[in-house]
Amino acid sequence: MLVYPSGVDVSSSTLRFLAERLRRHRRAISSRWRRLNAGRQALLALAHLRMGHTYAQLAAGFGVGTTTAYRYVTEAVDILADLAPTLADAVPAGSTKAFVLLDGTLLPIDRIAADQPYYSGKHKKHGMNVQVLTDPFGQLLRASPTLPGAVHDIRAAREHGIIDALAQADVPCWADKGYRGAGGTVRIPYWGRWHSLSAGQQAVNRSYAKIRALVEQAMASLKNWRLLRKLRCSTTRITALVKAVLTLHLASSDR
Repeated sequence: MLVYPSGVDVSSSTLRFLAERLRRHRRAISSRWRRLNAGRQALLALAHLRMGHTYAQLAAGFGVGTTTAYRYVTEAVDILADLAPTLADAVPAGSTKAFVLLDGTLLPIDRIAADQPYYSGKHKKHGMNVQVLTDPFGQLLRASPTLPGAVHDIRAAREHGIIDALAQADVPCWADKGYRGAGGTVRIPYWGRWHSLSAGQQAVNRSYAKIRALVEQAMASLKNWRLLRKLRCSTTRITALVKAVLTLHLASSDR
């Protein structure tokens, strides 16, 4: 395999953030000498998450074995995933805002037609459902664990306990029409065909759509991490990957 210099479009502060967490982990487990120091391991993990490079590509570029590249990435991802905000963290943060935005997104995965539970009829592709909470300005508060793509958004929100948690904290939540009937504090646009709505209802829906566009931007910022654009790993690892990306996104946003 040929090797060439390349770049990873993340900030140096993000690299330092991950490298420091890896150093702490190594000290905690009394890790001995490794092929790569914490800084190089952090760069390897960022190249995988941000650029979507395969383990074989990473191994060739960093001069390690494929198994070592896999082990280093998995270790970094698990450390980052443990730092991701939980629902218990996100709801109090949302309670300080005027409202929160809730929406679901599909992370495409590499599956065959026989994998029916992962097929989303809405998106016409296989994937994993993720529920995203943001503040009124589109700043990410939380990304939920993943569920098969066939799961509808409202069912996913209920299974994750998002609707109940927001209701108990009395946090107003704006969602799209896919959450019709959610109850609690969830609000959706006026229901019905456009021509059947009054002028006032149409104006409300237009304003609603402008505000809800912010949650779409938040989800797009997650998918700037190219690994999430087409996942080819085991579905059991996707939740950890999403949490790791969320942690890095929040860390870079705080700087």
